[in-house]
Amino acid sequence: MHLADVLACIAVLAVLGVSLLSNALVLICFACSPDIRKRAASLFTLNLATCNLLLTAINMPLTLLALAGHSQPGGDGLCRAAAFLETFLSANSMLTVAALSVDGWMAVVFPLSYRSRMRHRDAALALAYAWAHSACFAAVAACLSWLGYHSFYASCTLRSTDTISSATVSFAVFTVAFHTLTFLLSLVVLCVAYLKVLRVARFHCKRIDVITMQTLVLLVDIHPRLLELWPAVPINQHWGVLCKCLAYSKAACDPFVYSLLRHQYRKACIDIVNRILKRKSRNSERWQRANGPNTVVQAMELSRNSEGTCNVKNKNARFKD
Repeated sequence: MHLADVLACIAVLAVLGVSLLSNALVLICFACSPDIRKRAASLFTLNLATCNLLLTAINMPLTLLALAGHSQPGGDGLCRAAAFLETFLSANSMLTVAALSVDGWMAVVFPLSYRSRMRHRDAALALAYAWAHSACFAAVAACLSWLGYHSFYASCTLRSTDTISSATVSFAVFTVAFHTLTFLLSLVVLCVAYLKVLRVARFHCKRIDVITMQTLVLLVDIHPRLLELWPAVPINQHWGVLCKCLAYSKAACDPFVYSLLRHQYRKACIDIVNRILKRKSRNSERWQRANGPNTVVQAMELSRNSEGTCNVKNKNARFKD
């Protein structure tokens, strides 16, 4: 193995480990925290984590085997199935990121009417479109036999082996349409949404930079795919493998950008650790009433719950009178 192949294997292995642990932690937090499940946007993070986890568990190991063995991993049927999943999951996750950016814009720009504008039903409809959009492109590629092993990326993905001019033109049209209506459209939605958020809340600036750079990294995967439509332009294979590693890195970054660095998920993680260690959680109302809240957010939530309890008691007392 060349040094570049060894470095690529190490990079894919590192991304695989981080992505597997972080996305699994997001799913555990969703399952254990009622506060997270109350928000409609949690459906977006659930879908994003599920797509990233499947991509990590199925496609990344196959790419790792292809890099180590310099050949197609498994049979043709396995590779076509993995390519179908990669096409579906990458498009689905990118559209989910666009939906999350729109959700963030609505939460900041319309804080008073946000709950009525973004309900669980609305989030489910958005996800239904993302699934239908992704499934249509993946199904078209499967029907036209454009899925299989691509040595340029050392992975099972979109590829065309036809040398007929009409088939090549059809694949080129499909590739441009797929990347434009999925990745480029999501980037435009993401940038417009967070630029509008920036006008209202300047403190989101650092997070906007992270998300925008993350999407630009994903667009690096588009660059060689569009260049390979012109056979006269030579492309180094190491560049294709690097682009695939950068595209995979999105699956490892998403859990931190959209979930684990937020207050609700940090709170859920602390609760999970306390349950494992069988300690009383500092986030529980009983602990906060006895020792005082830890944060301003907890103090506000505790005061609201206290006001609600007092109102219920007053109503009961009036009913008895």
